[in-house]
Amino acid sequence: MNSKRLWLSMAGALLLAPALRAQFSLSGEFRPRTELSRGYSTLASDGQKASVFTSQRTRLNAAFKNEFIQTSLVLQDVRLWGGQPQLVTNEDYAVSLHEGWAEIFFKPEFSLKAGRQELVYDDSRIFGNVGWTQQGRSHDVALFKYQKNFKLHFGLAHHESGNRRNNLYNGPDAYKDLQFVWFNKTWTNEALSLLFLNNGLPVSRNNEQETRYSQTMGGRFTFNPKPVLVATNFYYQTGKDGANKSINAYNFLCEVSAKMSPTATATLGFETLSGTDAGETGENNSFNPFYGTNHKFNGFMDYFYVGNHLNSVGLNDIYFLWNCNRFKNISWNLHLHYFGAAAKLPGDANSYLGTEADFDLTWTVNPFTKITGGWSHLWAGESMEILKGGDRKTGQNWAYLMIAVTPSFLK
Repeated sequence: MNSKRLWLSMAGALLLAPALRAQFSLSGEFRPRTELSRGYSTLASDGQKASVFTSQRTRLNAAFKNEFIQTSLVLQDVRLWGGQPQLVTNEDYAVSLHEGWAEIFFKPEFSLKAGRQELVYDDSRIFGNVGWTQQGRSHDVALFKYQKNFKLHFGLAHHESGNRRNNLYNGPDAYKDLQFVWFNKTWTNEALSLLFLNNGLPVSRNNEQETRYSQTMGGRFTFNPKPVLVATNFYYQTGKDGANKSINAYNFLCEVSAKMSPTATATLGFETLSGTDAGETGENNSFNPFYGTNHKFNGFMDYFYVGNHLNSVGLNDIYFLWNCNRFKNISWNLHLHYFGAAAKLPGDANSYLGTEADFDLTWTVNPFTKITGGWSHLWAGESMEILKGGDRKTGQNWAYLMIAVTPSFLK
């Protein structure tokens, strides 16, 4: 009798072994954020009143993984407080799908990941999830991945509107066709990434639709002889834009970070994104950072490359960042930016655009809760009025208070 029970126990253990090796998690995110704005992303006008509004992101994250597959399902609701009636029907307020993908492992080092997914590479300059925005960014894409001694990713996307009688795309996305290759190799103190992006934009011409392609190529190199980190980016763009102009643009970044103490890091850097001279009509020299998390780069007030400043005079940004975790559960950051136009402004106006200061402080209340507050101010130059309108003398300020609660329901 004991022997039979032993054999049954062993058989049950063998049957349950794959399930025991699998990992399943269910988590959430509740993130309301109140913002005060007078001069955010564009100059305020004289007499303009400050706005105060609250937005909220709510997510439910389910993930599963074993040695054969990995999946992720992220349901998301993004709303503005007061934007939905108290007595609501759900026709126009459906929860959206932020991520829904499955990854198949043909071998431990080779896989295919397909579905709605975030694309985040390197410092998020070209591909990022834009996590600051409540909605975030994700793509409908197939991603082939090789990861062993180095990483090699190939991404592929093609969009059409679903009419079987044609191949048109009239949807909301920024591309009809997209292909990219990303290579990454790390050593003891160095890391190198290379990226090639072929971006296809649908354009209507003579009652027909054609796809105009631009190419972005370049990469990122980091050298980390601790306690110093040196990082540099370079990307070059060519091809055609939506107006069928030839593109000749570039982006260069170089920064040096150093540990000033066990709890503080200082960074000094410079970034330039090429621009098109005022009056230039023959060629597009304005760099487009495409699908990056642009909020993190050129000031938190989002005057540049956050739904704006494309096909313009570009940007030179000299910046200083101070990041500090002085106390166990409190961290703070101070960022300073000096902005200038990278190309000629109308009438040969002064290239100086403004100086911005960003400050934020985060209190980690417990392992599941963070409260963050921030304040930003822009001292705008006269030339900023040429680009943005408004009145630079009225004072440009933006502040926020955000609560992020991220419970783990099951793991």
